[in-house]
Amino acid sequence: MAVPTGAEELGAEELGAEQVSAEQVGAERAGPLAALVLAGGRARRLGGADKPGIAIGGRAMVAAVAAAAAGAGAGHVVVVGPPRPGLAGELAARGCAVAFTSEQPPGAGPVPALRAGLQLIAAPWLILLAADLPFLQDSHLRALLTAATGQQASGAMLVDDQGRPQWLASCWRAADLAAALAGYQGSSLGGVLGPLRPVEVTVAPDRAPPWLDCDTPEDVAAARALSRGPDHQQGTDHQQGTDDPQRREADDEHTR
Repeated sequence: MAVPTGAEELGAEELGAEQVSAEQVGAERAGPLAALVLAGGRARRLGGADKPGIAIGGRAMVAAVAAAAAGAGAGHVVVVGPPRPGLAGELAARGCAVAFTSEQPPGAGPVPALRAGLQLIAAPWLILLAADLPFLQDSHLRALLTAATGQQASGAMLVDDQGRPQWLASCWRAADLAAALAGYQGSSLGGVLGPLRPVEVTVAPDRAPPWLDCDTPEDVAAARALSRGPDHQQGTDHQQGTDDPQRREADDEHTR
């Protein structure tokens, strides 16, 4: 079955569901779909490096993730993390606006980061992403949108090849997400997103799984090997994002 383009899957009634506020940075270009990329955190397991800025396949991971969102139809990308001037120019060439914000205090965790980013979202639908997913593609995101809209659900998320939820590779009705956050006092992404009962979406990886993230030097080395092709992939099987069932939820880097 062909995967429809992301924004086109949203019904016509969704297009006017939100009145765009001029006070929301970049929101005048939001359209029916926006993206929220969590790109802060301390990157302790990478020695404090700028993890989203690490290049895989010659491109910063955060740029690859944002481009996937734009390719899926997002007209506005909010990055929760330090400003990246080059990213704005790259997305502008795709007809996509970008804004930067941060949770307070910086490093407070993924739920405060989600709240901070959501304040800049005017679109009725949003894609929620980690900034360290170098193999995520727009086709994966369109599959999420197709699943969520097709089943009239509050959202959809990728699950990995072990069936584990990938909260930061997901899409949501913004109003439902805001309502869930309003009454949530915890610190777990799964705690706030799980009760929304998202559709679980599986995809067949190409050369590398879209849920593969980069939290350690070994992860980065494995991702770079995968980006170069099969001749460089020996010894990387353990780096397919399946080493720890609680890895993304418990990570000290806001799971970003």
